[in-house]
Amino acid sequence: MKNIFKTGDQKHFTVRVAESDCAAFHGELLHPVYATFALARDFEWSSRLFFLEMKEADEEGVGTMLSIEHKSMARVGDEVVITATVESSVGNELICTIEATCNNQLVAVGKTGQKMLKKEKLHRLMNRR
Repeated sequence: MKNIFKTGDQKHFTVRVAESDCAAFHGELLHPVYATFALARDFEWSSRLFFLEMKEADEEGVGTMLSIEHKSMARVGDEVVITATVESSVGNELICTIEATCNNQLVAVGKTGQKMLKKEKLHRLMNRR
């Protein structure tokens, strides 16, 4: 793993909220707004952007932790900017704070954790029974 980022470094990811990003259970749409599960996916992706540059050919990142706190809504069609900021990078672990904004309004904050593992070790762990 290449430790090329330092505390405070940032990655940005922009997403336009789609209907598939809204909370729906058993085919029933609950609210036409950016759902927690979609935020989770996009929070993880924003911090993974660091790992795409950090990983060696024989490595892969795995998520270890995720937290999200909603502050306001983003509606279908809104553009949301997600910013991942390196909180710490120690050994093979990267911790990022995440912030999602829409129209200069805070939508959500959170944190992600990821570890870099050798693909061989990850494959071995996933195939254990």
